[in-house]
Amino acid sequence: MGEEDGTSDDRPARAPRGVRPLREGVGVTSVELFFDLVFVLAFIQVVELMDDDFTGHGVLNGMLALALLWSTWSIYAWLGNSLQTRVGLIRIALLFVTVVTLVMAVAVRQAFTDLRGAAISGPVVFVACFVVVRLVHLALRWYAVPDTRPRIVLVIAAPLFVASVLLLSAAVVPQRLFDDPWLVRASQTGLWVLAVIIDYGRALVMRSWGWHIISARHWAERHGLIVLVALGETLIAVGLTSSSVPMTGSLIAALVFAIVTAAALGWTYFDVVAIAAERTLIQNPVQRRVAYARDAYSYLHLPMIAGIMLFAVGLHKVVEIIKANELVRSPVQLEGLASYALYGGAALFLLSHVGFQLRITRLLKRVVLPRLITAALLVALVPAAGQLSAVVALGLLAAICVSLVVTEVLVASRQRRELREAALAGGFRPEGL
Repeated sequence: MGEEDGTSDDRPARAPRGVRPLREGVGVTSVELFFDLVFVLAFIQVVELMDDDFTGHGVLNGMLALALLWSTWSIYAWLGNSLQTRVGLIRIALLFVTVVTLVMAVAVRQAFTDLRGAAISGPVVFVACFVVVRLVHLALRWYAVPDTRPRIVLVIAAPLFVASVLLLSAAVVPQRLFDDPWLVRASQTGLWVLAVIIDYGRALVMRSWGWHIISARHWAERHGLIVLVALGETLIAVGLTSSSVPMTGSLIAALVFAIVTAAALGWTYFDVVAIAAERTLIQNPVQRRVAYARDAYSYLHLPMIAGIMLFAVGLHKVVEIIKANELVRSPVQLEGLASYALYGGAALFLLSHVGFQLRITRLLKRVVLPRLITAALLVALVPAAGQLSAVVALGLLAAICVSLVVTEVLVASRQRRELREAALAGGFRPEGL
C-alpha cells in the first residue's frame, strides 16, 4: 500500500543483522505459505460470522472483519517483498505472527459478540491480536526495511493507535452504555466502520510508504495464492457443512455445481490475466511498480476476496436448504439475502477482477466486455434466482460462469496463446532494471 514520491532507491551496503534483502525473481517461501494457511481458517470464520447473523447487519460485520484481516495480510505481503522470509529474524518473527494470527482468526466469529460460556472476551482477544500483529510489523519495518524514516513510522503508528482505540471501545463500551441490544450492535458496527476507514485511509492520504516491489514474481504469486486460499475455503466450508447432511442426489448436484463455479471463477483469474499482470510488473522498473501493486493488488483484491466470501455464504445456505428439504419433503426456494449472496458474490468478484485488469494491463481487452455482461446478468437474475429451488439456482450460476469461460477462450484465443507461451518460455524481460 504505497506510492513512489521520489524516495531514494539506494539500498544500504549492509543489511541489519539477521536480515537479508529480497532479490528479483525470488518466489514465495514455505514460511509465507504457512502464514497464509492461517487465512483458510480466518476466511471460514468470516463466513461463519455472517452465517450466524444472516442479515444485512451481519453481512456488514463480516465484511468489516474481512477488511481488517486483509489489511493485516497485505502489510506482511509488502514486507515479504522487501526481505527474505526464509532466514534469520524475519523468519522467526513471521512464525510468531502466524501464532497470533491463528488466535485472531479463531476470534473472528466472536469479534462482535461473545459466544455463550466464554471466559475471556472474544472482541478483546481479537483487538489484542490485531494490535500485536501490527506492532510486530511496525517493529520489523523500522529495523529491517531501508528508507523507513521516522516520519513514516509516525504516520503508520498514529492511525494504528486511533483504530485500535476505536476497536477496543467497540469491544467494551457499548454494553456499558446501552441496554437496548440494537443500540449496542449499531454502535459496535459504527466504531468498526470508523476503525476500518482510518486503517485504509492512512494508505490513501500518505504519499509514500517507502516500499519497493523488488520481485514481481513474488508479488504476483503471493496474491494468486491468497485467491486460491479463498476459493479453497469455499470448498472446505461447503464440504464441512455438507458432512452432516444425508447423502442425496440434490446434495451431490450442489457439490458438483459448487466446485464447477469456483473453478470457473478461478479460471478467470489465473488463465491469462494473472500472467499479463505479472508481465506488467516485470517490464516496469522497480520504482514504477508500487502504484500498480497498491491499486491492482492491495486494494482491488479485497473486493475479489469479499465476493468469494459472499459466494461461500450463499453455498452454505444452499446446503442448509437441501437439509431442510429432507425434513419437509418439498422444494425450498433460494429466497432473500441468500440469492444476493450467491449471485452477488460472483458478480462482485468479476467486477473487481475487471477493475484489476484495467488498472494493471491493457492486454486482453476482449475479455472485459463478456465479464461485464456476465456480472450484469448475474445481478439482473437475482430476483429470478429467488424463485427457483436452491439447487437449480446454483446450477444456473455454474452454467453462466462456465459459459463465460468458454466465451473468453473463443474471443481471445490468439492473445491467450501468445501470453501463455511467452510465460512458459520465460519470455518476460524486465525493462529499466
